[in-house]
Amino acid sequence: MWLIGITGVLFLLYAVLILFYTRSWNQIPMQVTAGMPVNEAFTFSIIIPARNEAINILPLLDSIKQQQYPSHLFEVIVVDDHSDDNTASLVERFAAENEAGPSIRLIRLAGKGLNSYKKKAIETGIASAQHSWIVCTDADCLAPGGWLQSIAHIVKETDPVFIAAPVAFIEEPTLVNLFQDLDFLTLQGITGASVYRNIHTMCNGANLAYRRDVFAEVDGFSGIDTIASGDDMLLMHKIWKRYPQRIAYLKSKQAIIKTAAAPTWGAFINQRIRWASKATSYDDKRIFAVLFLVYLFNSSFLILFIAGFVNSCYFLALFVFWTLKTIIELPFIKNVATFFGKQSRLKYFFLFQPLHIGYTILAGFLGSFGRYEWKGRRVK
Repeated sequence: MWLIGITGVLFLLYAVLILFYTRSWNQIPMQVTAGMPVNEAFTFSIIIPARNEAINILPLLDSIKQQQYPSHLFEVIVVDDHSDDNTASLVERFAAENEAGPSIRLIRLAGKGLNSYKKKAIETGIASAQHSWIVCTDADCLAPGGWLQSIAHIVKETDPVFIAAPVAFIEEPTLVNLFQDLDFLTLQGITGASVYRNIHTMCNGANLAYRRDVFAEVDGFSGIDTIASGDDMLLMHKIWKRYPQRIAYLKSKQAIIKTAAAPTWGAFINQRIRWASKATSYDDKRIFAVLFLVYLFNSSFLILFIAGFVNSCYFLALFVFWTLKTIIELPFIKNVATFFGKQSRLKYFFLFQPLHIGYTILAGFLGSFGRYEWKGRRVK
C-alpha cells in the first residue's frame, strides 16, 4: 500500500499547485481595449517565420491588415525559411496588392545546415526591423483586430520589456482537435498564472512581444541557438534574468491569437515531444521543479495501472485519483475556458484524463531522449 501513499503525497502537492494557479489566473486584471483611443507612442515590427505555409500565410496577412492600429505604426516582416512551395511569391504578391496598408516585406533566409532555423529566421527579421517593439507570431495563425492595440495598451500601463499573450486553437469537429483544445487551455492558464505571479517563465511563440533593444541587450538567441525550439521560453528567461520585474501577461480577449492545432495524433505527439525537448535546456529551475512534479504524478497512474494486475485494489485507487485529479483541475480549466469562450468543450474533460496522462508520460520521455520532425526536418 506504500504505492498508494506515495501517489497520495504527489496528489496533495499537485493539488496545492493547481489551486495556486487557479487563484493566480483569477487575479490577473482583465484588459478591455475596445473603444479606447489609440496611443501612437508605440511602434511594432511583426516578425513571421514561414516555411511551406502557402495555405496559411494569406489569411494571416489579411488578418494583420485588418488591425485597428494605425498602419504607419507597424510593419510586417515575413522571413521565408527555404520554402518548397509558393509561400514567398504569395507574400510578395500580397504586399504589392496592399501598398496602401502597413509595410510588408519578405526576407529569404540564407544558410542551411542549422539546427534552429526558426531562431535564425526571427533573428534575421529583427536585424531588418525598423520599430522599437518586436511582435512575434506564426504563419499558421490569425490575429484579431484589437491585437496590436491591446499590446500598446499594456505597454503604456505597465512598462514591460517582454509580454506573453494568449493563444487558442481554431476549433474543428474532430477528436484530436477537441483533446488538444482542452490540453492547451490548461497550458494557457498556467502560462498566465505563472507570469502574473512571477514564479516561472512561460509563453507561446505564436503571440509574444519584446523590446528590440532588450533583445540586443541580452545578446538575442546566443547561448540557446543550437536548440531547435525555445525561441519563446528560453529567450523569455534570458530577458527575465535581466528584468525580473518587467515581464507581463496580456489577459485580453482582443489579443487572443488563433492557431491551427495539429491535424493528426501523430503530428500532435510530435509537437509535444518538440515542446518537451526544451525541458533539459531550461535555466529556470523553478519550472523544472514543476515539470518534474507533474511528470511524477502522471507516472504514478501508470504504475498503479500495472500494479492493478497484481492486486485489484490498485485499480480502485487509480479510479479514485483519476476522479480527484479531475475535481481539483476543473475549476481552473473552467475559468480559463470561460476567458477563451470554450466552455462547451468541458463536458469531455473527465473522459480525456487517461489520454492526457498517457501522452504526458510519453512526450516527456521522448522529449528527453528522442528526435522529432519539424517543418519537414529531423532535428534534436
